[in-house]
Amino acid sequence: MGLFDWLRGRRRPEIAADLWAQTVAGLPFLAVLTVDEQKRLKLLAEEFLAEKEFSTGGGLELSDAMCVAIAAQGCLPILEFGLSAYRGWVGIVIYPDEFVVPRQMADEDGVVHEYDDVLSGEAWEGGPLIISWRDAQMAGDGYNVVIHEFAHKLDMLNGEADGIPALHAGLPVDRWEKVFFAAWEDFCLRVDSGEETRIDPYASEHPAEFFAVLSENFFEQPALLTAEYPELYALLRDYYRQDPLARLGA
Repeated sequence: MGLFDWLRGRRRPEIAADLWAQTVAGLPFLAVLTVDEQKRLKLLAEEFLAEKEFSTGGGLELSDAMCVAIAAQGCLPILEFGLSAYRGWVGIVIYPDEFVVPRQMADEDGVVHEYDDVLSGEAWEGGPLIISWRDAQMAGDGYNVVIHEFAHKLDMLNGEADGIPALHAGLPVDRWEKVFFAAWEDFCLRVDSGEETRIDPYASEHPAEFFAVLSENFFEQPALLTAEYPELYALLRDYYRQDPLARLGA
């Protein structure tokens, strides 16, 4: 019985052991998890698959491997939070490649301009999460569109995405604002000066993008983030309650 059969039967899906092993082996940042962490991640991914609804666009055929890969990566940030951190939305749409979203923007004179935005991923507040499958397959080398968009969902848990997610007890907002925005402002200055940063310069676009991009680095390239912004790495470590750098050392 395949994963989709479980979903159609309204029962909690069980990810096949071989599919799970292939998924973890293909993603280095999951392969370094401890045995216990991998077991808990698998259970969380199964709960995620039971709750969320996957669909595709652009003629892409949905597969078990796609669903499991996205569920596994998307659940990594909430490994210590639980699935309630992704409450309030259910849809995940996968496109074969980058997709176009029509936009409207009013200038200072009130004139509305229409344009097409070409995206690799997007998270809508209270709505679906959209992913380019081609970009999702690039995971493992510091670029992770899945973690990026799921980080936006965490940011939106307490309102509009602004770089300040819902903080748990023990992590005061004044510490977050002091460390996070000091790092963001420094990074923006570096990008504006023309420096070729090792961190994606897209992170300078907005505090919400800084949080999402740095979350990618946190899980995929913790040594880079520690070297660039050690206080910010410690902040994200305390927020996510995970220490990817220590996993690499182990």
